[in-house]
Amino acid sequence: MDPKVVYETDRLVVRDWVDTDGDRVFDIYRRWEVSRWLGAAPRVMTDRDAAGRTIQRWNERNRDTTYGVWAVEERLTGTVAGTVLLAPLPEPSDGSTSRGEVEVGWHFHPDAWGRGLATESARGAISHGFKAGVGEIYAVVRPDNVASLAVCGRLGMRSLGRVDRWYGASLEAYVT
Repeated sequence: MDPKVVYETDRLVVRDWVDTDGDRVFDIYRRWEVSRWLGAAPRVMTDRDAAGRTIQRWNERNRDTTYGVWAVEERLTGTVAGTVLLAPLPEPSDGSTSRGEVEVGWHFHPDAWGRGLATESARGAISHGFKAGVGEIYAVVRPDNVASLAVCGRLGMRSLGRVDRWYGASLEAYVT
């Protein structure tokens, strides 16, 4: 069965994950240069079986037509370059009340870096969210993640400065 395509761009097909993507998921998330930017306590994926469980978890989240964690496949080669997500941000870790904020995020294999794929896929995710009725979309980035800060700039997102609202970390927040 073919995966559900969520949206397409000039160079990319953004779709649900399939079991055969497991090797690529493992190859992306086993790398410290990717995983060091993710979550409250960054860690690398340590075994191939974890990739299968991760794909299953992501696809369960993808049942909602607005939000998801999707594979970013290069149209010309069929290679999965990385992940793009549009998802509700977690409950605030600063004790404030959640306002239903939504996050766009991206995680790419190093062999896909520097070609504008993160920007292109995130722009598509933002458009997808707005078409579905999402009012504002945030990006939260570790302050020393220069590449992702640059993506936020290319997306035309407005900086909100450093916040301690999510993920138990001090992060640079952007909104569009």
